[in-house]
Amino acid sequence: MALKMVKGSIDRMFDKNLQDLVRGIRNHKEDEAKYISQCIDEIKQELKQDNIAVKANAVCKLTYRIGYLAASQCFHEGTDVIMLTTNQIRKDLSSPSQYDTGVALTGLSCFVTPDLARDLANDIMTLMSHTKPYIRKKAVLIMYKVFLKYPESLRPAFPRLKEKLEDPDPGVQSAAVNVICELARRNPKNYLSLAPLFFKLMTSSTNNWVLIKIIKLFGALTPLEPRLGKKLIEPLTNLIHSTSAMSLLYECVNTVIAVLISLSSGMPNHSASIQLCVQKLRILIEDSDQNLKYLGLLAMSKILKTHPKSVQSHKDLILQCLDDKDESIRLRALDLLYGMVSKKNLMEIVKKLMTHVDKAEGTTYRDELLTKIIDICSQSNYQYITNFEWYISILVELTRLEGTRHGHLIAAQMLDVAIRVKAIRRFAVSQMSSLLDSAHLVTSSTQRNGICEVFYAAAWICGEFSEHLQEPHQTLEAMLRPKVTTLPGHIQAVYVQNVVKLYASILQQQEQAAETEAAQEVTQLMVERLPQFVQSADLEVQERASCILQLVKHVQKLQAKGVPVAEEVSALFAGELNPVAPKAQKKVPVPEGLDLDAWINEPPSDSESEDEKPKAVFHDEEQRHVRHRHPEVDEEELARRREARKLEQANNPFYIKSSPSPQKRYQDAPGVEHIPVVQIDLSVPLKVPGVPMSDQYVKLEEERRHRQRLEKDKKKRKKKEKEKKGKHRRHSSLPTESDEDIAPAQQVDIVTEEMPENALPSDEDDKDPNDPYRALDIDLDKPLADSEKLPIQKHRDAETSKSPEKEDVPVVEKKSKKPKKKEKKHKEKERDKEKKKEKEKKGEDLDFWLSTTPPPTITAPAPSTEELSVHAVTTPKAESERSKREDPEDEDDDVEHDQERKSSRHKKKHKKEKEERAKDKKKTKKKPSEREDAAAMEPVENGAAEEEPIPPMSSYCLLAENSYIKMTYDIQASLQKDSQVTVSIILENQSSSFLKNMEVNVLDSLNTKMARPEGSSVHDGVPVPFQLPPGVSNEAQFVFTIQSIVMAQKLKGTLSFIAKDDSGATHEKLDFRLLFSCSSYLITTPCYSDAFAKLLESGDLCMNSIKVDGISMSFHSLLAKICFHHHFSVVERVDSCASMYSRSIQGHHVCLLVKKGENSVSVDGKCSDATLLSSLLEEMKATLAQC
Repeated sequence: MALKMVKGSIDRMFDKNLQDLVRGIRNHKEDEAKYISQCIDEIKQELKQDNIAVKANAVCKLTYRIGYLAASQCFHEGTDVIMLTTNQIRKDLSSPSQYDTGVALTGLSCFVTPDLARDLANDIMTLMSHTKPYIRKKAVLIMYKVFLKYPESLRPAFPRLKEKLEDPDPGVQSAAVNVICELARRNPKNYLSLAPLFFKLMTSSTNNWVLIKIIKLFGALTPLEPRLGKKLIEPLTNLIHSTSAMSLLYECVNTVIAVLISLSSGMPNHSASIQLCVQKLRILIEDSDQNLKYLGLLAMSKILKTHPKSVQSHKDLILQCLDDKDESIRLRALDLLYGMVSKKNLMEIVKKLMTHVDKAEGTTYRDELLTKIIDICSQSNYQYITNFEWYISILVELTRLEGTRHGHLIAAQMLDVAIRVKAIRRFAVSQMSSLLDSAHLVTSSTQRNGICEVFYAAAWICGEFSEHLQEPHQTLEAMLRPKVTTLPGHIQAVYVQNVVKLYASILQQQEQAAETEAAQEVTQLMVERLPQFVQSADLEVQERASCILQLVKHVQKLQAKGVPVAEEVSALFAGELNPVAPKAQKKVPVPEGLDLDAWINEPPSDSESEDEKPKAVFHDEEQRHVRHRHPEVDEEELARRREARKLEQANNPFYIKSSPSPQKRYQDAPGVEHIPVVQIDLSVPLKVPGVPMSDQYVKLEEERRHRQRLEKDKKKRKKKEKEKKGKHRRHSSLPTESDEDIAPAQQVDIVTEEMPENALPSDEDDKDPNDPYRALDIDLDKPLADSEKLPIQKHRDAETSKSPEKEDVPVVEKKSKKPKKKEKKHKEKERDKEKKKEKEKKGEDLDFWLSTTPPPTITAPAPSTEELSVHAVTTPKAESERSKREDPEDEDDDVEHDQERKSSRHKKKHKKEKEERAKDKKKTKKKPSEREDAAAMEPVENGAAEEEPIPPMSSYCLLAENSYIKMTYDIQASLQKDSQVTVSIILENQSSSFLKNMEVNVLDSLNTKMARPEGSSVHDGVPVPFQLPPGVSNEAQFVFTIQSIVMAQKLKGTLSFIAKDDSGATHEKLDFRLLFSCSSYLITTPCYSDAFAKLLESGDLCMNSIKVDGISMSFHSLLAKICFHHHFSVVERVDSCASMYSRSIQGHHVCLLVKKGENSVSVDGKCSDATLLSSLLEEMKATLAQC
């Protein structure tokens, strides 16, 4: 064995370690792959060895080739070597291999630190414009991590990130949407200006995950800009109608809810949208998939908060979910029921829940049911309870549950109702006394569950309100039974305390009836039974029982002497106990002039000696306090405040009023005779033997409401007969009842929790100071300052310090001090102007996009073609020229400064140039149009130029129309589907009839076929997934498959429907012809000028041209019309000539050169298919003829 170990150790001496591996790779540049393959074979053999050191060495060598993977697993912010990785990561980011760069970006995302983010932000931002989509996508995604670690990089990088939203690669576009949506979700107000761009993406994208992200973002933006909701409601409704993706449907519903909350009553037809959302959610809830069912219930709860009546109509479906086998769905349904409760349906819902309590399996769900029953009944200060006797009976029924741990909740509700609702105290006391009588039946099982807590409440209520007991002596005996000692200590203590209250009440009754012997018997019962509590193991019970026992013995001595003691014993418990609000102490206002942080006594100075005689501290403090005392409020002011507070409490229906009268002396208390007493006609007696059944109260409540409704109708009838005869018949036939009409069964006087005078409102919780997103709350609309630009690593050139030109720098600097100041001021002025312009422009763009009214028409004379070409281009160069014309003095300063920075040998040349520039300046003052023409000749790429506002255009065309319905349509294509188009048809009900069972059928051709549901024949129509009430419009989408797109075609179709009105229903139909133009197969695709030039030079394109005379429209509006109706994008524009590009769904390239003459327009086109080009030009000719 020892020999084997020695041999193994010798072999290990010749194993390659990590340094050997690195050295070997560097020495084998010619056959690196072969060497690495050999090393990997050795590593495999080493991993099979038993020696741990050998295995560890093999793993070290293996991680060298997967360094970023190992770093992503091992590195964290506290790792020391991270600071050494910056240059290596930068080197890998600039690697010619896209996969090396991708690995570096992926690894960096796992361990990026603030320092790495700062140093590499510029390199990563550069990669966002990489030629490979793979790199662009990863660079965009990692920028989110960079923003979190280095928030200062957000503003300089945001313009480029915004560009990626229009990236031709869908993966990069999706990554940009993800990053911006995540940023905007935390600080949405900073991204409001992107709403038009995201709206365009939402209406054009077919990627469901991108749509979900964008729709979530709109849900966050809508509360900040209510006008956005009106813009969103139509496309969101269309998506809800058309999408089959449940995840997208759920997000659309969520956002529609947010939109309608922000719009509130600003949108008249929002009820239809809510009904649509609720119907779609019902489909989710009825689905067999448990996840969809849960999401449907979750979204329904959001609608419930703002539109409870829309959800309450689906109460049957929610109650069905209580029978679901999945507990999470049952709990979510319980949450929904909490918000669906009203005065009408409270008893019905609780009855249903009580049946579930009886058959519930498992204590967790049963406890949750119990909690929900109590929450539902007690919400909003018992707002929905009309019969508190019913509620007390429900609580008593809940005491029969075994194994529950929520006995304290039932006890708390019993106490709360009995204390705060005065009218119910007599009934509550009778039920609690019967509960105490049956206590011996449940004490055997009390140790296993928490239901024994209800005896705490029962004993307290019977003791506190003992004057309402019918048989107080029987209740006293029940509370003194030996079995009571098996209850927990805190419950025994309450028993002992309330036994005395009950004893005092019995003594008072018997002394008033002159029953001396009976009073002595009760005292003797107390003396005999109290010692069992004195022997309790609980100290609280011992102390209370001992004190009370001595008190009773003293009473017994006085009774033997014939002394009346009932009044003195009752005085121990005189007065009423009102509940105090939990936050009452916290809300006490600090008096004026009181500084809680100040010293009460001045602290002694260090210089005082210990032998110094102490001063009269309290005397001085008292004098100081008297001097600064706030003037007291007089009695009249206090009385006025008190009356105002009482008046406010009296007018508040949810304020629980208190009474100052003593609890034990109702017969002597003032105002008792004014308490209204309502006689209740009950077929069930109030004194119910055993446990009462709450179902009896449900029937009684229905009868009571019916009688109440008849009385109200009778009063209304009498009143209306006096005013207008015969009018009552029309209204009495359909009686309606709202929650406000239902009066409570008892005259309820509710006592509220007491609060101090002038209580202060609660302060809001502060935001989390550790939130990493707080640093990203940055204004992105503000122009970028020089100090905010990302740092770029530069290498210092050692020879530059020795160059002769640099030796003259100090001299030049001295001369150029003044121009530098002028230049600085000029730059600041220009920067301020640009900031103002950009902010105004962004605000105007968003307002224009959000506005629903068309832009105002300009009555000024139409500009000439030359003027239009001048105003069309707003390139930076033209802006700078314009600023130079506006401020010639600043221009002189700039010229002087630029020239003085040169060496002294160019001074003569500088003077000549200055004189020539002055001459040029005079010329430009005389002929400004020359410079404007030069500026107009600057090329504009990708249609970036902005001119006068273009009137709004619609892509929807009239399809067919009759007296019932109007149909408009639009055809949308997508690059992702080369043989499909979607036809969107807006159906508008123009009649007073209700249109239903709508069905669209289009006759198929050999080239174009309508997509129908599975199992349908070619002659069957496609049903429209909605109905149309009078005056309502909605949109339906239909999919068609196309084989060839080179020629336009028309298909015959029919819309059949049923029109229903008061006279009956009729079957109607409307014929139409659906035109599929070649332009509808084109997709607006951006194209750069260099790629456009290569495409034209390829020689693979066919050519054709047209010319249209009589054109009076401006060139800018002309291009906009072509772009909008024929789906082209502007590649480059010079003066009144523009090159344009588009691409078909089947990959055909279409290039145009549009030239405008004085009254004519010529269009030269090139396309990879001659027939398609000819068809497109004919369609374009028809469009231009209307200009």
